[in-house]
Amino acid sequence: MDIGVPYRDLGPVDTAELAARTLAQEPQAWHEHELRQQKFEVHHDTHSIVLVFCDQQWPQPAISREPGWARLADVAQPLMDSLIARFYPPGGVILRAMAARLEVGGTIKPHVDAHESFVHAHRIHVPLTSSAQVRFTIDGRPCPMALGRAYEINNQKMHSVMNRGKQPRISFIFDYCPPDRVARYVTNDR
Repeated sequence: MDIGVPYRDLGPVDTAELAARTLAQEPQAWHEHELRQQKFEVHHDTHSIVLVFCDQQWPQPAISREPGWARLADVAQPLMDSLIARFYPPGGVILRAMAARLEVGGTIKPHVDAHESFVHAHRIHVPLTSSAQVRFTIDGRPCPMALGRAYEINNQKMHSVMNRGKQPRISFIFDYCPPDRVARYVTNDR
């Protein structure tokens, strides 16, 4: 969603439990849902544990719970609910939720999230691991993402990520479609 600025710092969040549970996942969990990596070249260096996913059938997407839901929802849902309650109108729908890992030396090349659903939903990033060697840019400007904070990014601006650190960069990402857009566009099949 175009929020009028490159990003908004949503403030502090407690990520300890979600980070610990995400890092404890078995290696194969990062390969259960590879649609993003197969379909979008920019995600070639990433892997995801997907909790909620929205198909490409806009304006009537099917929203489904994916394998990561059973393992992480009990710690991810309260975090999402808290951020939604603090910053967004209630009654919307979470279109996507995932832990996304950018491998060491990996890049997400400059791109704009082009699918129509991204125009209508707020994209929230919550860093779970990171380092000073990770560079996230939006609209040509650095977007510092500190651990223990949440951010909404303007995914309608060109954005990219480079991980020159010594560990994967992991963020919990979710897309929240507010109620005024839900009534017009989204059916929730969960």
